[in-house]
Amino acid sequence: MNPLYAVLLGVIQGLTEFLPISSTAHLTLAGKLLGFIDPQHPGTWTAFIAVMQLGTLGAVLLYFWRDVSVMALSLLGDIRTRGNGEGVKGFSRDSRLALLIILGSLPVGTIGYGFHKIIEGALTKNLVVISCSLIVLALILWLAEKMSRRQKTFEQLRWWDALLIGIAQAMALIPGSSRSGTTITAGLFVGLTRNAAARFSFLLSIPAVFASGAYEMMKIDPSVFDLGVTSLIVATGISAITGYAAIAWLLRFLMRNTTMVFVWYRIALGLLLLVLVFAGLIEA
Repeated sequence: MNPLYAVLLGVIQGLTEFLPISSTAHLTLAGKLLGFIDPQHPGTWTAFIAVMQLGTLGAVLLYFWRDVSVMALSLLGDIRTRGNGEGVKGFSRDSRLALLIILGSLPVGTIGYGFHKIIEGALTKNLVVISCSLIVLALILWLAEKMSRRQKTFEQLRWWDALLIGIAQAMALIPGSSRSGTTITAGLFVGLTRNAAARFSFLLSIPAVFASGAYEMMKIDPSVFDLGVTSLIVATGISAITGYAAIAWLLRFLMRNTTMVFVWYRIALGLLLLVLVFAGLIEA
């Protein structure tokens, strides 16, 4: 792989992992156009993407380092003191948020492990499937924008809200859905403000992305290095830098704007991909 292509893939991964427009859709399109996806060994591309995601994991950990460290220390302290003798009721706000993130991570871990063979297969690289997911989630996000009251903050999140958002994150295993797209959408449906929905989405991504990357690293196929060890390192590093910038930008953007720009972008990209596929200009 040409180093310039590695930089391009890193930029795509970093930007689209956190913007609700689907990193899978953009990376699959780029991979097909550049000839990096081998139909006989689709797992190689899946592994390459999963390792690259470790860069965006680094970005979200760096951006939310203070939040993550405070939550971890608070949870450990409350577990040790058993909430000052009151159980979970005596846990601090930060400890409860940590528990909500753990709870919200269970669905994607369970479903992801159970269906990992399908996720690694050729179906998840199918552009028709991706196109339909782009459009369907766009319509659901539009509905969330129209129906959401957008009044809740972190402090008002309940355990069933976190579980619902976690289930939505599991739905992002459908290619083209977008992890941030499904979780932000679910966050809006449960009444979170746009900014709070995005922040919870990013924090919720930490266990999922870590588990996905670690799983691929443990069983990594040597064929992934056919794309180049240096290219993999470069792409991962670039994804960390652009991922950090994407997080910062989106949180500022959602403080004053709606998500409609992403709705229209998803619909336009989905329709474009369908046209390209059915016109025979690109292989599904």
